[in-house]
Amino acid sequence: MYPQIAVTELGEKLKSEEKFILLDVRELSELNQAKITDPRLEVVPMSLLARKGIKALSEAARSQQIPVYVLCHHGNRSSQATMWLIKQGHKNIFNVSGGIDAYAQKVDPSVGIY
Repeated sequence: MYPQIAVTELGEKLKSEEKFILLDVRELSELNQAKITDPRLEVVPMSLLARKGIKALSEAARSQQIPVYVLCHHGNRSSQATMWLIKQGHKNIFNVSGGIDAYAQKVDPSVGIY
């Protein structure tokens, strides 16, 4: 099993000043359909992560100094990315359970559903 965060908890964190990275691993074409707008958002599509590995991540994400919450559409790709990053030695990383779909349904419908 891997660490997870509920979308409701993520919603509370997004309202705070807390430092973290929201790592969206969806493909760029999906961002037009649903997106959380926040300065802590980093978009690194799974395809780029697969090609470049850890180098695809920002320095802040690689540093492991602040929590990283990994997001995708339903939580499948993000759970794979979370497990992969843990195997690479990352700590302080969490899968967003249910993905942006659950976030839109339970927290903020304005982000969009697809």
